[in-house]
Amino acid sequence: MKQIGETIIYLSNLIWGTPLLILLLGGGLYFLLLSRLAPIKYIGHAIQILRGKYDDPNEEGQLRHYQALSTALAGTIGMGNVSGVAVAITMGGPGAIFWMWISALLGVSTKFFTCSLAVMYRGRDSAGQIQGGPMYVITEGLGKKWKPMAYFFSIVAMIGVLPLFQSNQLTQIIRDSILVPNGFSGNFTGDLIIGIVIAFIVGLVIIGGVKRLGKVTGKMVPFMAVIYIISVLFILFSNSSEIIPAFKLIFTDAFTAQSVLGGSLGAIIITGVRRAAFSNEAGMGTAPMAHGAAKTNEPIREGLVAMLGPIIDTIIICTMTALAILVTGVWKNTDADGITLTANAFDKAIPVFGHYILIVCVTFFALSTMFSFPYYGSKCLSFVAGAHRQHYYLYFVVILVVIGAVSQLRVVVSFFDFAFAFMAFPTMISALLLSGKVKKAAQVYFKSLNDKKK
Repeated sequence: MKQIGETIIYLSNLIWGTPLLILLLGGGLYFLLLSRLAPIKYIGHAIQILRGKYDDPNEEGQLRHYQALSTALAGTIGMGNVSGVAVAITMGGPGAIFWMWISALLGVSTKFFTCSLAVMYRGRDSAGQIQGGPMYVITEGLGKKWKPMAYFFSIVAMIGVLPLFQSNQLTQIIRDSILVPNGFSGNFTGDLIIGIVIAFIVGLVIIGGVKRLGKVTGKMVPFMAVIYIISVLFILFSNSSEIIPAFKLIFTDAFTAQSVLGGSLGAIIITGVRRAAFSNEAGMGTAPMAHGAAKTNEPIREGLVAMLGPIIDTIIICTMTALAILVTGVWKNTDADGITLTANAFDKAIPVFGHYILIVCVTFFALSTMFSFPYYGSKCLSFVAGAHRQHYYLYFVVILVVIGAVSQLRVVVSFFDFAFAFMAFPTMISALLLSGKVKKAAQVYFKSLNDKKK
């Protein structure tokens, strides 16, 4: 088992090399220049769309603009922001946050293009339901001869959206913050029991059809997000004198990497981009599946809504988590990693109550992601094997929740990095090949919009 884990880590590090960095960062820069910075210029208009100003109940699709963005964010805001940032600092030092920012800024244009295409080239599953996502962009936009690449994306995406990371980190914080301090030993059996309980809850929602629990969680997550943000702001204001030094550390370490990686600039860039990809998923292909279901016939409009994701997810929330860890100094001289490192920051800044606040927030964050991710995976299985078989994926998810709970963090992180890398290739390649279609549609849309303002 240990050898398998080391192999996964090795392969993950191998694939996250120069070609993938060029594809993600270079592709994002290309999209930004091709659109002449349009995504940045029209952020205000995107917010108007999100508020429902342009909603039309008669248009095709399943989700309103706000619901589509919420669905996409449900899978990204949470463990990637709370635990993923801690992993970035542990593995790459504070400077990794800078490269997360760069990746996210370029991810804005990537989301604009990939999610515009998700509406532009929608298809129907075997049940006749309208669907979107890279697999449909590939087959409807590039033609049937590209279908093997669509199948390839669907298969690796089914792996990439498994809830192992969420299960692992939720188990870790329950073990380290509740069980161990109260005299219970942190061992395999304890993790297994926690994993089984989590799997039971997830199974009730995604298999048993307990829709009320899912609705309650959906309402609680925004509330928990507010609680989390308020808590982080309290930490920052309590350590206000350390905020400027923390920013300076991020910028200086971004080009020296001396804190952790001994001056390996390439390694720190890779760490930042990997963690940003896990945080906002720009170029990975999951968000287009959510935005492809939006209730709209205007692809550019949905692309504008989608581009807000990296701004909210990485630029704002990830930065807040990073600052909380840095200003409290808990990242120095510690063996803690992942969610435990973030919990240490909360505990230091908010004695007694800090880690309990984080536990409650993280529990709902993790569960909401574990409820929403199977939606993506089942859509992929539906594309490969037919809509009538998509429910089989849900049973697989429940089993993997338990496996994630008892796995090592480094192996789980590398497992997802490996899957995300393979998801990025078909998503970005198809988007690059069809980028001219988005550019033409954007020119028509923005000209019409500007003419109406005159």
